[in-house]
Amino acid sequence: MTLRFAALGIDHFHIFDHIEGLIAAGAEFAGFAEVGGSPRIIAGVAKTWPDVPVLTADQILNDKSIQVVCNASVPADRAEMAITAMRHGKDVMIDKPGATTLEQIAAIRACVEETGRIFSICFSERLTVRAAERAGKLIAEGAIGRVVQTLGIGPHRLNRKIRPEWFFDETRYGGILIDIASHQIDQFLFYTGSTTGEVIASTVGNYGNPGDPGLQDFGQLMLKSESATGYVRVDWFTPDALPTWGDGRLTILGTEGYIELRKYVDVAGREGGDHLFLVNKDRIEHIDCGDEPLSYFANFIADVRDRTERAMPQEHVFEVSRLAIEAQRRAENLTPRAEASA
Repeated sequence: MTLRFAALGIDHFHIFDHIEGLIAAGAEFAGFAEVGGSPRIIAGVAKTWPDVPVLTADQILNDKSIQVVCNASVPADRAEMAITAMRHGKDVMIDKPGATTLEQIAAIRACVEETGRIFSICFSERLTVRAAERAGKLIAEGAIGRVVQTLGIGPHRLNRKIRPEWFFDETRYGGILIDIASHQIDQFLFYTGSTTGEVIASTVGNYGNPGDPGLQDFGQLMLKSESATGYVRVDWFTPDALPTWGDGRLTILGTEGYIELRKYVDVAGREGGDHLFLVNKDRIEHIDCGDEPLSYFANFIADVRDRTERAMPQEHVFEVSRLAIEAQRRAENLTPRAEASA
């Protein structure tokens, strides 16, 4: 039977990743709700899929033929919406971050245990990036030996003119380490093969936007597990000249080599994205990963059908969320004094 899904909570363009990925994997887009979302993004969904019906939230939640709800609402609202969907018998694919507080994570965990539903976060900087998919395969093959460290950089373009009010309110987006660095924390755990981790140190700051005291435009953290360490830097300082929203990079260091991903752009070099550079004892190689198949969405559909964890272990979702929230809560604020008091 074909999996049917709907979109409920459309406040971020990442909802397009969910919809496109599930359709490509063979699922049916059954409908989307307009209530509570961004009119601009909702209009984009309607234009892209004009034959898909607009439904109410109640219609989506009470239609037993809809098995999955996709959600990219305001970060602070995602946990409540996910819990509501799971209590209506739906599995959930949600944008990062899936929650902004430890209390929300505890409530989601309790709901998963109570209902048996799947709560999956689509960490797009790994799960929708073909170079990241190939990196995982190379590591599994032993191309760089045992992974001992990851260096993840997640710069983003501010795009101030199109940002909604909640984007500048820390209580709504959660803080930069929750909002963005959850991507890099996911990658740290995945590529190092770690099931749990610890935040060594973290900082945040507002260096370039003193008129928006609720915005953090820079964040960094250090992680460790039993077998590896990781460093993460995220920011909202992508220059206008860059042809994409951010020069996302990941370097994975192993005992016998390293892999560098230039996910979205090779600055002043090759065209396109999904560039992987492999250096080990045998070769120095650039690999174009543009044709690498993505596995997350097909695996998620299989998980819904078989009640398995092919796409992502449930505990991994909770651990990434916990580490991001912990890093944000304990972060030292390095905002320059005049701006901190603005």
